[in-house]
Amino acid sequence: MFDDPLRTIAIESIAPQIDCGAFPIKRVVGDGVAVEADIFKDGHDLLSAAVLYRKAGDTTWWESPMSLVDNDRWRGQFKVRELGRYEYAVEAWHDEYGSWVQEVDKKHRAGERIDSELLEGERIVAATRDRASGEARVEIARWLDGWKALPDQDGRVAAAREPSTLALMRAWPDRSRATRSERVLEVVVDPVRARFGAWYEMFPRSQGTDPTRSATFRECEARIPEIRSMGFDVLYLPPIHPIGTTHRKGRNNDPVCEPGDPGCPYAIGGPEGGHDAVEPGLGTLEDFDRFVGVCAVHGLQVALDFAVQCSPDHPYVREHPEWFFKRPDGTIKYAENPPKKYQDIYPLDFMCEAYESLWQEMKRLVEFWIGHGVHIFRVDNPHTKPLPFWKWLIGEIKRSHPDVLFFAEAFTRPKMMKALGKAGFSQSYTYFTWRNTKAELTEYLTELTRTEMKEYFRPNFFTNTPDILHAFLQTGGRPAFRIRAVLAATLATSYGIYNGFELCENRALPGREEYADSEKYQFKVWDWDRPGHIKELLRTLNRARTDHPALHQFDNVEFHRADHDDILVYSKATEDRSDVLIVVVNLNPFETRETLVHVNPWHLGLGDNDSYVVHDLLSGNRWTWRGWTNYVRLDPLVEPAHLLVVEKGT
Repeated sequence: MFDDPLRTIAIESIAPQIDCGAFPIKRVVGDGVAVEADIFKDGHDLLSAAVLYRKAGDTTWWESPMSLVDNDRWRGQFKVRELGRYEYAVEAWHDEYGSWVQEVDKKHRAGERIDSELLEGERIVAATRDRASGEARVEIARWLDGWKALPDQDGRVAAAREPSTLALMRAWPDRSRATRSERVLEVVVDPVRARFGAWYEMFPRSQGTDPTRSATFRECEARIPEIRSMGFDVLYLPPIHPIGTTHRKGRNNDPVCEPGDPGCPYAIGGPEGGHDAVEPGLGTLEDFDRFVGVCAVHGLQVALDFAVQCSPDHPYVREHPEWFFKRPDGTIKYAENPPKKYQDIYPLDFMCEAYESLWQEMKRLVEFWIGHGVHIFRVDNPHTKPLPFWKWLIGEIKRSHPDVLFFAEAFTRPKMMKALGKAGFSQSYTYFTWRNTKAELTEYLTELTRTEMKEYFRPNFFTNTPDILHAFLQTGGRPAFRIRAVLAATLATSYGIYNGFELCENRALPGREEYADSEKYQFKVWDWDRPGHIKELLRTLNRARTDHPALHQFDNVEFHRADHDDILVYSKATEDRSDVLIVVVNLNPFETRETLVHVNPWHLGLGDNDSYVVHDLLSGNRWTWRGWTNYVRLDPLVEPAHLLVVEKGT
C-alpha cells in the first residue's frame, strides 16, 4: 500500500477473510457475501467504493456498490450463484463530482461567491460526459446544456445536488487512479447440503433379522422408507469394504476373536480387495449401486466413510509396503492410541518417501466412489494425517467435482479442528456431545456463531456416535434423548444421530463412553419399534427444520435469559422476521422446572409491550405471550422442551 503516489486511498481490514486471505471463506449456493472494509484518504473529499467479484478463472469482474456505514467503515454485498470458487476484492476511488457538490453547496450556503467553483463543476461534468456512452452520454450532455443556461447560482447549485443528478454522474466516475485491495480473496461455494442436513448413521450389516450373519444391501433397502419418513436426508455408512482377519477383534473390542465374529469394519482390506471393494457379506458393487439408487428415489443422499487405514491383509501391504510406518526391525507398525492398541489396523504414512504415489491413490479412491454415486465423504480421524495432504486432496477433488462434500470426524484439539476447516473440510464434528449445561452450550454456540469460525467452520451436531455415548444419555433415560434431539436439531443447521438413538439405546461399557455390545464388533438385530422410541419427535423436529427458514441458518441464534440455570432459551429468525421461533429446553432430564423467561421482543420483530401468540410444534398448544417476561413449566417426563413458532400479535 502507498507505493504508487497517484493512488492515495487506503483500504484496510477487509472482512471476511481468514488468516490474511490465506484460506477461503465458505458459502453455499444462493448466499450473499457481505464484505466490509476501512476505506479513507487524506483531506475531506468524498469516496466511492465497490466489491469486485468473479468466478475463479474468469477474466471479467462484476461489481456491487459499497456504502459508508460509520467511521470510514464501508459495506457491500454480492451473491454466489454457482458451485465452485469465487474471488473478491475491494476497489475505491475519488468521488470527484460528489466532492465538488459538497464544497460548492457549503460555500453557497455561507454566502460566498462561487463563480470559479461553477466553472470547475462545468469541467467535471464535461469530462464525465466524455467518459459516458450511449444514452447516458446524451443525457449528461443535455443536462449540462440546461444547467449552463440557468440564470442564477441558486438554481445551478440546486440542480447540481439533485439525487438523480448525483446518481447519473457517479455512474461514470474517473477510476484511472482507483485503489484496489492488494490481495484477491476467495470463497468456496458448496451445495446447500454443506450447511443444512439431517444425518442418520447406520451399520448396514446390522439392518437384518439374522444375528448370525451380515445383512445385505438388498435387506438394507427395507429400512430406507422409515429413515426418510423420520425426515433424514443423508444416510451415512461406516466402511463397507472387506474386513481383514489378521488380529481381528472380537465382541466389545476383545483382542480374542471367536468363530463367526465379523470384525471391525475399520480394519479394511482382505483377499477380496481393499478400499475400492465391497465386503462380500453385504453383497456386490452392483448391489451397492442399486442401494444408492433406491436411496436417491426416496430423497436420501449416501455418505460413505473414507477411513484411510488398512488391515494387515490389505493388498497395499503386499503391493506398497513403502506406504506404511516401519519399526527398526522392518515390521509394519499397527495403530495405537495409548492405552488402546489396534493390532488389526495399519496406519498409512502420508509423508513417506513415496508420498506422491500414495496421495494419488487416495485421490483415485475418492473418484472411484464418486463414480458410484457417492458425493459426501465422512473422513475418519483426519487429524492424524497431514494438513497439506487434505488441502491438496480436497482441492483436487472439488476442482472437478465442486458438489462433493468432506465431513471431518475430528474429535481433537480446537486448533487442529479449525485448521481442518481452513484446509477445506465442508463440515466437522464438534464438542456438542460434551456441552450439556446452559453455560457450556451458550459459550460454545457463541464461539461458533460470533467469531471468525462462522466463516469457515461448519459444525454438525451429532448426538452420539458408535464411539461416543455420553454419560448424560447413559443416565438420563428417555428424557435425555429428547432433550439432546431438540438441541441438536434446532441449534445447528446440520445434525445427526447414530442408529439406536431413536430407540433411546443407552447401555454402555462400565465406566466408559462406549456402547455395550457395540455393532462395531458384532452382528446385531434391532427391534426398530420397541417401546419408548422417539421416532415421532424426530419426525416433528425434521419437519420443522424443513418448513421453517429460520432453522436453515446457523449464526442467527440469539440467547435469552431465564431465571433458572436448567432452562435454556434461544430464538432464531429470518432477516426480515417473517419466520421466528423460540426454543425453551429443560436441560435437567430428572426434574420439572418452572421459571420466568425473558425473551427480548426486539429479536422477534416486536415492541416492548406487544402481545403475540406462540404455537408449540411439539405439544400442539398455543399461548399468548406479552413483552419481555413470560412463564414456562417443563416436565421432562412429559415434554422437556417447547419449540414455539411466533404466529401473530393480538
